[in-house]
Amino acid sequence: MSDLAIELHWHRNEPQFTPGAYSAAHVVHYNRLFEIDVDAAPDWGGNPEHTNPEQALASALSSCHMMTFLALAAKAEWPVASYHDYAVAHLGKNPKGQMSVTKIDLHPVVRFDTGFNVSDQTLAEMQDRAHRYCFIANTLADSVEINVL
Repeated sequence: MSDLAIELHWHRNEPQFTPGAYSAAHVVHYNRLFEIDVDAAPDWGGNPEHTNPEQALASALSSCHMMTFLALAAKAEWPVASYHDYAVAHLGKNPKGQMSVTKIDLHPVVRFDTGFNVSDQTLAEMQDRAHRYCFIANTLADSVEINVL
């Protein structure tokens, strides 16, 4: 199987390291080519202009779901022209009373080449199959409710 890695870099900018008085802003490198500024979510004092781990989790799920959907659609010979998603990670308390991402909603919109149509039911069934085969969804299956709306 594959091992897939990132590099994360953080350093303290403040003179002292004390609770609530340091920045969590850091940089994540993907494949040594791409750099993303990351911070805590704004509700936890992070910079709203940076991404946060909760968004990154929603992004990973959305991307995995889309790639799985596209692979299944290609096998079914569906001429997908575009795919758009708006993913939302919801924070709340898990059954242990801990803060966590409790639910992620996906809102995929699929467009096909002119003249090709599938019923809403058939499209929903394909989205359900994509969800069942998505690696990230399977990783989160026991702890996060995932809705494909």
